[in-house]
Amino acid sequence: RCKFFSLTETPEDYTIMLDEEGFKELPPSEFMQVADSTWLVLSVVSNGRAPSGCQATGVTKIARSVIAPLAEHHVSVLMLSTYQTDFILVRERDLPVVIHTLAGEFDIYKEESGECVPVTCDDVSNGFLKPKPAASPTLHPVQSPQTRFCVLTVAPDTLPAIATMLIDVLFYSHSPPREAGAGSQDLDSITFFAFSLIEGYISIVMDAETQKRFPSDLLLTSSTGELWRMVRIGGQ
Repeated sequence: RCKFFSLTETPEDYTIMLDEEGFKELPPSEFMQVADSTWLVLSVVSNGRAPSGCQATGVTKIARSVIAPLAEHHVSVLMLSTYQTDFILVRERDLPVVIHTLAGEFDIYKEESGECVPVTCDDVSNGFLKPKPAASPTLHPVQSPQTRFCVLTVAPDTLPAIATMLIDVLFYSHSPPREAGAGSQDLDSITFFAFSLIEGYISIVMDAETQKRFPSDLLLTSSTGELWRMVRIGGQ
């Protein structure tokens, strides 16, 4: 029922991103770890419009114009890329820095009662953090498994037709034993599956072999039908 929901499986765990209303519906569990920060969603559009064509194209422009400047100000972000668009999540406490950093290049709006209201730097001047001195560069290990991935979407009215298969792939047949651990996984392949349902739009990322298990007439892909590779940076 929540308007922003994403569930991602990796070799290490399952990650859920969802809005506050959805979180309130989750029953408490000793197995669920909740991040101590509240995150806000930034949606970047061009010339006041969302990108046309609804094709999965990647985040080159967003990375250069949004993520890089925030990184220079030591602001960590979470990225959620879907078939329809890309979202940047920032910690609520970092919002003053985010607005000060991006105000020079972007018109920034906040949503109030369904309306977009302009935001100025004066609105969030308190708490602005000046950039810290540059630290020594950190070297991270890089892996690129051979697994090839598809970025897909599904018409909401056809979701019930593949719901059973989705549940089986995500929680049963597709998942390696958790006790095996991430370190024992073959570097030539990687387990990764992501399902998002945001504002009624469905996005799925799955490997090409898993895609063959689903009815081809229900899964919508980009016109090029291109496949994607994954690059993993860091230990996890």
